[in-house]
Amino acid sequence: MHRESATKLAMQLHRALLAHYGVPEPKEQRDPLSELVMTILSQNTSDTNTARAYAELRRRHPTWDKVRTASDEEVADAIRVGGLANVKAPRIRRILDDLLQERGELSLDFVGDLDTAEARRYLEGMHGVGPKTAACVLLFSLHKPAMPVDTHVHRVALRVGLIPKGTNAEKAHTLLEELLPPQSYYPFHLNVIRHGREICHAARPACEDCPVTALCAYFAERPQEPSSA
Repeated sequence: MHRESATKLAMQLHRALLAHYGVPEPKEQRDPLSELVMTILSQNTSDTNTARAYAELRRRHPTWDKVRTASDEEVADAIRVGGLANVKAPRIRRILDDLLQERGELSLDFVGDLDTAEARRYLEGMHGVGPKTAACVLLFSLHKPAMPVDTHVHRVALRVGLIPKGTNAEKAHTLLEELLPPQSYYPFHLNVIRHGREICHAARPACEDCPVTALCAYFAERPQEPSSA
């Protein structure tokens, strides 16, 4: 798709989702280190279980230094409800160890003083931090222009035709940021996630309930059921 056409489609999708879902409620704003840990905990689990895992982690280990000095097993036990605990626990502790050694304190507040490109490079240079996790910290904690692409955003963008077929999630971050004005990133991200959860499911999307079928390449290309005579 031509860049101009893709930009127009992105804005049409954004406006259609705003009309259908409204302006999304802002997420709770956390300091950047807390947002980073929360985002790691959110991988491959629900928002409810993410919140439970984070709350239990902070209950058992109230400071980041206590999380850092706990064992992998202790941290994993605290975050078990969020899934993949044995993967997430050492990743979180490694990040905290590296941050303390490099900066002398367990804080990412300094990232807010960097420009967006520098902040992104720093975050993505941390152990186990990819484009989506970095973008969540930038957008939700620091209110910097970044477009997190989770599984829902990636799926909807592919189906509608905003990004070429076969585009992976990492490349999708750059493409979607190029198609939309920065002020739209926050509501667009949250509304597309809601759309993916409620209507544009991975399996059996509810196209009959979808407010954006007129824009959607997937809907246009799918076999149409024969009408009853």
